[in-house]
Amino acid sequence: MKLARLYESDETGWLERMSNLVNERRSGELDYEHLSEFLLDMAKRDRREVFSRLTTLLTHLLKWEYQPRKRSRSWETTIRIQRDDLQDLLESRTLRNHALEELPKAYARAVRYAAGETGLAKERFPQQCPYALDDLLFQE
Repeated sequence: MKLARLYESDETGWLERMSNLVNERRSGELDYEHLSEFLLDMAKRDRREVFSRLTTLLTHLLKWEYQPRKRSRSWETTIRIQRDDLQDLLESRTLRNHALEELPKAYARAVRYAAGETGLAKERFPQQCPYALDDLLFQE
C-alpha cells in the first residue's frame, strides 16, 4: 500500500511504517509531505495542551484565592492534576518557553473564566498575572 494512502486510511499504521523506515535508514522511501504535516500538527497540539492546562490551573487558583469559602477537594484535585501534567509537559524546553510566552494570554482567559464562574467582576482580579511560572508549578 502506498504511504500516502496508508496515511489517509490508518494513521497509526502509517506512523509505524514511517518509524520502521527511519530505523532502517531508508529515508528515500519516507512520506515527507505527510510526515511534515503530522509533525507540525503534533507541535500545535502540544502547544494547545500547554495553553489549556495553564488556563485551567490559573482559573482554579483564582477561584481558590477569591472564593475561600467555596474551596473544595475537587478544586484542589484539579489544581494538583494541572500542576503535575504541566510539569511533565514542560520538561520540553520548547514547551516551557511557550508557556512563559503564553502566560499573560492564559491568565487573561482565566480571569474571564473565573469571573464567569464566581460572579465576581473581572476588575476584582489583578490585571497582570501575579504568578511566576515556576511558582505555578511547584506550590504545594
